[in-house]
Amino acid sequence: MTNPQLGQILLAILVLLLAANLLGQLFRKLRQPKVVGEILAGILLGPTVLGKIVPGFAADLFGTGNPEAKAVVFGFLYNLGLLMLMFVSGCAAKHLLGKDNRKATAWILGIGTPLPFFIALFAAPLLPLEEFTGSAGSEQAVVLVFAAATAVTSIPVITKIFYDLGILHTRFASLQLGSAVLEDIALWGVLSVATAIAAATLNADSDALTATIGSHMAVNAAYVVIALAVMPAVLRKLSRASWNVVARNSPIAWMLTVFLGYVSLAAALDVTLAFAALLAGFGVMGGMRGTEQERFRDPMQSLSDISGHFFVPLYFAIVGYRLDLSKTFNPLMLIGFLLGTSLVVFLSVGLGAKLAGMNRLDIVNLAVTQNARGGPGIVMASVAFDTGIINATFYTTLVLTAVLTSQACGFWLDHVLRKGWPLLSGADLRRRGVDSLPDEIPSRTA
Repeated sequence: MTNPQLGQILLAILVLLLAANLLGQLFRKLRQPKVVGEILAGILLGPTVLGKIVPGFAADLFGTGNPEAKAVVFGFLYNLGLLMLMFVSGCAAKHLLGKDNRKATAWILGIGTPLPFFIALFAAPLLPLEEFTGSAGSEQAVVLVFAAATAVTSIPVITKIFYDLGILHTRFASLQLGSAVLEDIALWGVLSVATAIAAATLNADSDALTATIGSHMAVNAAYVVIALAVMPAVLRKLSRASWNVVARNSPIAWMLTVFLGYVSLAAALDVTLAFAALLAGFGVMGGMRGTEQERFRDPMQSLSDISGHFFVPLYFAIVGYRLDLSKTFNPLMLIGFLLGTSLVVFLSVGLGAKLAGMNRLDIVNLAVTQNARGGPGIVMASVAFDTGIINATFYTTLVLTAVLTSQACGFWLDHVLRKGWPLLSGADLRRRGVDSLPDEIPSRTA
């Protein structure tokens, strides 16, 4: 790569980063999620807007001048931004599956997640599937994608919203992340089944499908269980070991070592990297107590700051840049899918939360947040579109649904905080004489 080519890449990064931060701050001033402004920055600079208005300038800025190198650099920044967001989120969610959340998590996972999936699974065949089907021609795969897209929750987007609103430390955030990380692991497994079915449809070869899919899901499940149940205690002992000069003298280097180790192992095992990064953060901070936790507080804040102002805005800007919303847009499909699936999610999560003993405001807060489909919704749509499962029209519908539900989540949670209402009343705790409200009405200065 020559100096001029490197300069062009750096200029493109500068433009994306500046636009993402400016629009993110603007949306925050408008009491909207910063993440929506960051995605919008990419949409404005991408083929949807800038590429249509001044295609020559857009090509000079983002396309020409060693396009292969640009694709590699932007692909790396995209993935690193996603992984850093997940890692920081895991560090903050120290009580991911804490005792206070187990009852509610069990009900939400038992009803709030599978019910929307199965309702969509049985309702999809009643729809005109030819309007959704892509080049692979597999309606069975379309049905699975339809169901997964209905039930998915965006961990990157809701954690970014929690971070921007200063509520990432609360029990409400931990409950949402605890249920979302487990449900999305299952839904990503469904997507892998759908892509395998689509590939088998194209290649007319399904002999080894069952064994491959079963092995893949078993490895993912084992990785998650070990990361949640075993590794926090192991990492706590390693960080305290007298021979561990890295943890003692450079806590940031130690945390990044754990992060890269988790992700590298996940890549070797074909485990979803985003979840590996989340579990790495939970492992490195979840087992710490007292003075050790204080020792890592400032290094963790430094990592959080650089991620939140550089890597994460770039990630969401590149998400927007990769979209081309001008290709196909069906308003009736968007309205039908958005309203229909949102209603199903609201009723299902509401039923689970009600059975967990929560009040009406708790139910609304949980349902609105659980309905935010953001990044995973967009990624699922992209994977399904790239593999020929869905067509361009349904792809656009899924992307817009992900953005709109995420924006609704940020708007509602901001409204709740401004009203001074609790995010989670903790009724089940108060029955035991514990008041959880101070933790659930966080400071707006965070």
